[in-house]
Amino acid sequence: MSKSWYIVQTYAGYENKIERTIRTKLEECELDSAVVTDVKVPVEEVVEITKDGKKRTRKNKFLPGYIMLEMDLPSIGWKNTCSVIRSIQGVNGFVGTNPNERPRPISSDEAKNILQKAGEIKGEKSVRIKQIYSIGDQVKITEGPFATFSGAVEEIYADKSKLRVMVQIFGRATPVEVDFTQVERLVQ
Repeated sequence: MSKSWYIVQTYAGYENKIERTIRTKLEECELDSAVVTDVKVPVEEVVEITKDGKKRTRKNKFLPGYIMLEMDLPSIGWKNTCSVIRSIQGVNGFVGTNPNERPRPISSDEAKNILQKAGEIKGEKSVRIKQIYSIGDQVKITEGPFATFSGAVEEIYADKSKLRVMVQIFGRATPVEVDFTQVERLVQ
């Protein structure tokens, strides 16, 4: 037996409640803490830029309707543990299996990617920026070497969280690539 990560499908919006219920069942010894070793609701940080240009950071579930369980599931007696988890209100079951089958864990690479995205383990933790810019918007650059310059958004690179802004430098229109966090929208 070895520890592996399993995905449990839940009702959307019940993830945190189910995580607390599982932790309570572990404390009250309804679940064996040697079998269920960790519970996580994967969340990521999202930087939202409001209409008035202020940055607001919030945590967003990037797998809504799912939680992660780290378990050392025995080959004999796994049904007891799984039935306790399935009986929790709001749990639909383990992803990829029928109730009478032994759950299958996700691969270690998948688990690593999810945990890195959530910032649980070291790696490329990315902060996602919620984009509210569109082509043609007038923006002011607030950070970096082009701070105080203003211009129009020419292209949006949502996958890289960057904008290409046309600014006037020495009387010429020059394209400048900036991060979403380095600009604020000008009120028109």
